[in-house]
Amino acid sequence: MSESQKVADRSDAAPPAANSVDRFFKISERGSTFGREIRGGFATFFTMAYILVLNPIILGSAKDKFGHQLDAVQLTTATALVAAVMTIIMGIGGNLPLALAAGLGLNAVVAFQIAPLMSWDDAMGLIVLEGLLICVLVVTGLREAVMHAIPQPLKQAISVGIGLFIAFIGFVDAGFVSRIPDAANTTVPVQLGGTGTLAGWPMLVFCLGVLLTIGLLARKVKGAILISIVTMTALAIVINSIADIKSWGLTTPSWPDRLVDTPDFGLIGDFDLFGAFSAPGVGVITVVLLIFTLILSDFFDTMGTVVGISAEAGLLDEDGKVPNLGRVLLIDGAAAVAGGAASASSATSYIESAAGVGEGSRTGFSNLVTGGLFGLALFLTPLLTIVPLQAAAPALVAVGFLMMTQVKHIDWDRYDIAIPAFLTIAVMPFTYSITNGIGAGFLAYVVIKTVLGKAKEVHWLLWGTSALFLVYFAIDPIEQLLGAK
Repeated sequence: MSESQKVADRSDAAPPAANSVDRFFKISERGSTFGREIRGGFATFFTMAYILVLNPIILGSAKDKFGHQLDAVQLTTATALVAAVMTIIMGIGGNLPLALAAGLGLNAVVAFQIAPLMSWDDAMGLIVLEGLLICVLVVTGLREAVMHAIPQPLKQAISVGIGLFIAFIGFVDAGFVSRIPDAANTTVPVQLGGTGTLAGWPMLVFCLGVLLTIGLLARKVKGAILISIVTMTALAIVINSIADIKSWGLTTPSWPDRLVDTPDFGLIGDFDLFGAFSAPGVGVITVVLLIFTLILSDFFDTMGTVVGISAEAGLLDEDGKVPNLGRVLLIDGAAAVAGGAASASSATSYIESAAGVGEGSRTGFSNLVTGGLFGLALFLTPLLTIVPLQAAAPALVAVGFLMMTQVKHIDWDRYDIAIPAFLTIAVMPFTYSITNGIGAGFLAYVVIKTVLGKAKEVHWLLWGTSALFLVYFAIDPIEQLLGAK
C-alpha cells in the first residue's frame, strides 16, 4: 500500500477535530495526537540542538579578510533566534514537521570560503542575496528547472564532498590533523597531531568523543550527536579542573559563573547586501560563483529533505507531491535571508526532523515545541559556550559520515558520471574549497559528455555555469592577458 493510500485511510478513520488548534494543524486528520506532536518536537530539538554549539564554533573560528572574528556568544544568540523563529513559521505556514536552523556545509562555505575574501558584513550580505534569489526562483517556478539541469549523481557528489570537507575541518579543529610547517622541507602537507603523534588530554577527549559518537550512531540512538557533545564537555570540564593543561584552543571548558544570561543580539542586522561586489580584490565573477555555490547547496539539500521527511511521515499525495510545497520552499528561502541578516549563516531545513517523525510528528504543531525550545536556548548562552572544540569536533566527523552515505547512489561503472563525481568529491577537501570541487565536477562533466559525442545531453544552464567556472579557474591568466595584473 502506498504512503498516500495510508494517509487517505488514516484520514477516513480519524476522529473529528477536538478544537480549533487541532483543525488548523490537521492533527487528528493526519492520524496524530497532541502527545505525539509534543514528543516529536522534543525529539527533533534534541537531535539537532548540536547546531547551537557547532555553528558558533565553525563561524567563530574563522577570520574575515581583515582578521575580524565573530563573537561566540552573539553567534549562539543569532543561531537560536533564527532557528526558533523560522521553525515556528514553517510549522504555522507550511504545516510540516520540518525544523530549520543554520545549515552545516553552508556555514562552512561562509566561514572558510567567503569570509577570507571580504568582511563579515559583506559575506552575510551574500547569504541574504542567496535567500532572496531562492525566493524569486520559487515564485517564478524556476527552482525546479534549475534542479533538473544538474544531474542527480553530481548533486549526490556535492553532498559527499561537503561531508568529507566537514570531517576534515573537524579533524583539523581538534588538532588530530595539523599542517606541517614549511620549514620542515617535506612534501607531506599534513600530519597526525602536532608532532606526528597524538598527545595531551584535549586529544583524548576528541578521540573518546569520536568513539562515543560513532557507537551511538551505530546503535541508532536518538540524539547521538548531542549526547556525545554533552558527555565529552562534562568530561573536559572535569579534566580541566584537575589537570595542568596549557591550552584547549578557542574555548576552555570551565563551568560559568551563571547559567542564564540576557541574549546578546549584537550581530542582528550586521550585513551589507551588495558590499561583496565592491570588496577589494574580489571580482564580480567570483562573487557570482559564490552566490551560485550557496544557492546550489541550499537548493538540493532542501528539496531532498522536504521530500524525504514528507514521505517518512506518509504525507505525500497520490502523485507523490508534498503538501503546501510552494509555501514550504518559500519559507525555506526566507530562512536563508533571516540567517544572513542575523549573521548566523544560511538557515535551511533539517533532515534531523526525521527524529520527530519517528516519534509520531505529522504536523507543524511539533514545530511550535521545537521552536519554543530553541527560544528557551536564547537565555542559556553561558552554558552553551563552554564546549571545547575537542568535544564538538567529533560531531563534524559524524556529520561527514552521514553526508558520505550518498556515495552509494553514484554509478561508478559509468565514467561520464563517475569521473566528474570523483573530482567533485576529491577536490573539495584537498583544496579546502567547496566552490573548487563543484567547478571541477561541472567542467569534467561537460568535457566528457562532449568527448563522447553526447553534448546535447548537457542542459544549457550547466553549459553556462561551466563557462563561469572556466573563467573562475583561469582568472589569473585572463587578468594578465587583459593587463589587469
